[in-house]
Amino acid sequence: MAKINCNVTNCSHNKSSVCYSNIVNIKGGKAEDSCNTCCGNFLDEKDYSTLTNNTNAGGACDSLVCTVQTCVYNRNLACTAETINVDGTNVNIYTETNCSTFKHA
Repeated sequence: MAKINCNVTNCSHNKSSVCYSNIVNIKGGKAEDSCNTCCGNFLDEKDYSTLTNNTNAGGACDSLVCTVQTCVYNRNLACTAETINVDGTNVNIYTETNCSTFKHA
């Protein structure tokens, strides 16, 4: 199972709903709910084409940094959730994405 599942279909790192970025940075500071979080690595494929082969490990991304201080899964900037889901519809910029796995501490 992939560590990072993504339904942001227009992201350059998305291949069949799996993230192929080298690392993913979930942002959100002191978020109250998932709509206050975002994936800082979103790149629109219309501007950046497909980057699904641009990985160090040669596979799906499993390196996840989380700066959402209020999430129960955040331990010293590392995400302890077994998997996460990144969502967003008609996304134009990274702040329109969100981590739907977010759970307020």
